[in-house]
Formats: sequence, structure tokens, C-alpha cells
Amino acid sequence: MKKKTVIAYLHTHWDREWYREFEVFRLRLIRVFDNVLTLLENNKIPAFYFDGQVSALLDYLEIKPEKEKLIRKLISDKRLFIGPFYTLVDEFLTDRTCFEKNLQIGLEIAKDFGCQDFIGYLADTFGHSQNIPLLLKKYGIDKCIVWRGCGEIPSEFIFNGVNTINLIRGYYMDIFSAKMSIEDKAKWLKGNLDKIAEKSGNTLLLPIGADHLGVEPDIKEQIEKVNALLEDYEIKLSTPFEYFELVKDNFKFEWNNELRDNSKTFILQGSYSARLDIKKLNADASFKLKLADEFQKEFGGGYDSSIEYAYKLLLKNQAHDGICGCSTDYVHRENTIRYKKIMQIADTILKELKNIYPEKFDKLWISYNKKYHSTAIFEDTNPPKNAQIISKRKGFPDEILYNTQRIPVTEDYTTIYKFITETKPSDDKLQISNSEISNSQIKLQVSNGKIRINKEVTVDFVRYKDFGDTYNFGAVENDNGETAKIISSEILMDGRLRSGLKIKTTFFDVQVFLDKNSDILRFKIDWNNRLKNRLWQVRFNLKNPVTQTVSEDMDTLIERTFDPDYDMRKHLPKTRGIEVWTNTAPMQRFVGTEEFGIVTKGLTEYEVYKNTLSITLLRSTGVISNPKNPSRSTPAGPPLEVKEAQLLGQNSVEFAAGFFAPKDYIKKVNELFLG
Repeated sequence: MKKKTVIAYLHTHWDREWYREFEVFRLRLIRVFDNVLTLLENNKIPAFYFDGQVSALLDYLEIKPEKEKLIRKLISDKRLFIGPFYTLVDEFLTDRTCFEKNLQIGLEIAKDFGCQDFIGYLADTFGHSQNIPLLLKKYGIDKCIVWRGCGEIPSEFIFNGVNTINLIRGYYMDIFSAKMSIEDKAKWLKGNLDKIAEKSGNTLLLPIGADHLGVEPDIKEQIEKVNALLEDYEIKLSTPFEYFELVKDNFKFEWNNELRDNSKTFILQGSYSARLDIKKLNADASFKLKLADEFQKEFGGGYDSSIEYAYKLLLKNQAHDGICGCSTDYVHRENTIRYKKIMQIADTILKELKNIYPEKFDKLWISYNKKYHSTAIFEDTNPPKNAQIISKRKGFPDEILYNTQRIPVTEDYTTIYKFITETKPSDDKLQISNSEISNSQIKLQVSNGKIRINKEVTVDFVRYKDFGDTYNFGAVENDNGETAKIISSEILMDGRLRSGLKIKTTFFDVQVFLDKNSDILRFKIDWNNRLKNRLWQVRFNLKNPVTQTVSEDMDTLIERTFDPDYDMRKHLPKTRGIEVWTNTAPMQRFVGTEEFGIVTKGLTEYEVYKNTLSITLLRSTGVISNPKNPSRSTPAGPPLEVKEAQLLGQNSVEFAAGFFAPKDYIKKVNELFLG
């Protein structure tokens, strides 16, 4: 019988930062990539695939610029492949603008180095968005490689219009680096190749490499020896591009949904609620940077280079082990600093534009806000008479602080007012008492120990024990959780344009605001968390069981179906290698059901159970990967302690809820973020 051909490609999966910090990993990168370049230059290996991203190459060249000429030659000779991405971002926690920037920047750099062949390489992201293939096609990329979330899908399939390879056994194949005999390596490989062959034709794809791993100098000799022992397979060192060409007629199975099936591979869905402080910063930075970019383009695009610099910072933070919250405390401290830099850049661009073009900027700002809501927020030293002041602080006026011909002095230090004005006058009126807030469109009432929105929805705040880690919520069997009790409510703000209630509960105080002519209620919670290993949620109790949701994914709406009676606590794994299925799912800024919608500022996980739709407010844990996680019976990473992932101390969350059609969610998102 003729042996099946196994196309093997050499690679390393490069997390810029994860269980070690960026500069620590970069020093390892220098050793690993020096090794790769030496092997390529001496023809010890035919080719190397550099993980689908260019940021690692740039990190290397920043230290070793003398290698650039060699690298360009290897790329030109089609022996070293880079791009198309700038970094390997998480697919569910980045928006369309950021993902397109990731492709634009990555492709520009890769093409400048001479690379012409590209694959949407997504070997380790935690499941795959159904919108990714559409964006790849937009940028001329017609190939994709995926792994997690594929379930029983065959090796070759069409993913939403793009020819895609499913890495049946994953990208992690470090067998040639193992301290084993050739006979044992051949036996191990046969077992894995047999499993790949079950879902493949006569040609198989085998990645050779792993996280942060160099290439064995005798890899060619090892493969020759292994081939002599394999009866059914012949391994050939090549590239994934040759594999795509060999199997081009095999793409028949079509899949047009997202890929989040965890029956065969972990999708690590608890990462969407780990370190929500990072997710909130990401949401703020993404929104403000996009806003600054849109405004600066209206004034001639003079900040284009600053915008691109800021997007590179943002994309570094959106690399999946960073934005997913499963790295060391020091890594996430560096993430936080980057986010603050991004927001400094975005805020400065907006304030400089306002200082240079005050009248034109104010008109544009009012016009922009008017698209989404009937009010707008300003800061100034002299608010107009018809404005409602909502806060004040001490500081320097922007017209002095951002004037390059002035330096602020002590006498300029004054009171800065934050105020709200109308953009679209109306006859709508706000009504408020100690237990109720309403306008003509929506009402929140506190009575009989319940928070009620109109007559249809009640709101609870709940928390559960969490024996998990940054990758997975660790459910405790038979844990019914705790529900906050309402203690009191009182007027917090009584204004013509915005009013608010303060609801005191046994967990924390909840501030609820309503604007004139708005159909959404804004919630803000600030509290001092003193509890470790807990999951906190806001739970919306609806009239009917929740069987379907609509949520934001890459700035579009996707539908998901649920079994509302499913309880993960009754399905916790008893054997190794299983990750429990959950009724949780990732979201970006919106989720809705039954014409009821919720928008959030960086709360990126929701859960369905019975007739409830819940949003995770905080999930605290203290380890990257807990080997005894009750929800996942095998470790997913190193068991490193990460004390700061407990998020002890001050926490703050913001979200809004109301009755509106899903198609209107962008208006509600902008209303929340702008105000």
C-alpha cells in the first residue's frame, strides 16, 4: 500500500507575553530565531513559518537590526513566511476596526519585507468568529488555518467562504525535541497521524513546533529515521502553502457559523471574564481611539502617524494571552500602562483639535452626539445657563493647556465643570422619587425588595464560588449562589436632563441614571471587593425562557441558541481531557433577547439560564491554570499564582439596559460611551 504524504511545516507559536514578561520572552526569541536563521542559511531546513504575525519579527529586529538583510532574502526566496497579522489577537474581544487595523498594519509590514503569500493563521485563538473569513477575503486572503472549536469538522472545509484547514491534533507538536528514542517518536507520531488521517484524505498536514520553541538542528535527519519506521506515512518538510495546493480539490464541507465546539479541544471560555479590569480598559481605549481617528480625519488627517502608533500599542494588548487575562500580574501591569498611553493619545488629539478649531469642533461634536442621542457632554470653565452641571474638578483650562504658545501657571488653575446639554430639544420630562425614576419611554422602580424595569423585567445581583482559574470559571456543584438584598433607595441626582437613584444593597451601592428622551437606564457600580474566588453577576429576569440571543461580534450581530434548562454544575467532568460546556458566551458591547438589550463598557461575558440573562461584573481568581479546576479536568497552562487576578480593592462597572430593537444597538453603545 502506498504511503500517505504528510506535509510538515516548522513553526514556533510566539506569545509576546504570557506566563513570562515581554522582555524575558524577547531574549528567548533572540535565541530561538537566531537558531532558525542559522538553519535556513545553512540549508538545514527548507522553510519556516513565523506564526502568522509580524510583531515578533519586529521585536527581534529591534535588538538585531544587522539580520534584516538576511531576513529579507529568506522571505524573497519563499523560505521564511511572515504576516498577515500584526499580532495574534483574540477574535471575540477585538472589534472590526481593530481587526482590520491588525490586517492593514501587518500586511503593509509583511509586504514591505517582500512576503507575498498569506494565510489567516489562527492556530491558538480560543474559538473562531464567523466574521473572520469575511474580513480575510476583504484583504485578499483566501486561506485560513484554525484549531480550537472545530469539533468533528474535517481537515479541509470551507469556513464562511474561505478554504480552511482544521489542525486536527493542534499546532503543538514538540515530539522531535523530546528526549525519546526514534522508535518511540515514530510510535507516538503514528498514533497522532492515524487520528489526523481519520479526517483527512491521502495528504495530511503536520505542524512541527510549539510555544516559544526552537527547531532541532538535526530535524531533517530525525524525520528520515522516523520515515524508515513508519509503514503508512511519509513525512515531507515543506510549507502549509504546498499543502493547500495539494488538497485544493478537497474543500467540500461548508461551515458558516462560529467555531466554539469544545467537545474535542478546550476553548477556555472563562477567559472572557478573567481580569475584567483589562477588558474595560480595552473597551474604553478602542472606542476613544476610533473616535479620535474619525475626528482628526475631519480636520485633514494630521494625526495619522500618532493614530497608527496608538493602534500598534492597542494590538499588542489584544494578543490573546493579554486581552484574555491569563498572563502574569507583571504582564497585565504593562497592558494597563499601554492602555493609559492609548487613551492619553486619543484624549490629547481631541483636545488639541478643539483648541485649534474651537467653533468647528463644537459643531462637529454636537452633530456627532446628535446621531446617537439628544444630549451631549462638555467640559469647560464657563458652562452655558441652560446646561446641567453633573460634576466639577480643579484643573487647567484646555485652551491654555493645549496651546503650544502658552505655559499654564498657578493663576490659571481653576474650576472645570462637566455638564450636559441638549442637542435635540423635546417635551420629554424626567420624573424621580426616592424609589422611582422614569421618562416617557422607560421606568425603573424599587419596591418590595425588587428592582423592576417597566413591568417586564426584574434585576438581581448575584455571586457564586469560583474554584477555577483565568481560563475557566470553576463551578462548584450544588452552589446556588447568594443574591443581594435591597436595603434602601434615594435620589442621587434630580436634574432637567439627567436624574439618578442610589440603590443600597447588601453587596454594594448601585447608581442608576436616566437621561431626558432616552430609552436606556445607565447603571454604575463602584465597590471595594474583599472576596477571593468569586463570580459576580447582574441578572435580568425576563418573562420567558431564553432560547436565543443576539450579540455583537466584530461590529455586527450574531445569533446564538441555548438550552435554557442546561446547568453546567450537573455536568462537571469526571475524566481527564474534558472542558465542561457552559451557557456562557463572549460578547463585545451588546447582548439582547426578546427586544430587551444590554450594552456594557468592557463586560464581555453573558450567561443564559431558565428565563434569565446575566452579565458578569467581576470574576476573581488567583492562578493562571488550576490543575484541580472542577470545570476542566486537565491543566491549560502553568499553575502560576496571580494574586492581582483576584481584583481585590476598588472595582467599577458600567452598563445600560432597556427595551429596543437589536438593530439600534450601536446608538445605545455610543450613548453609553459618550455620556
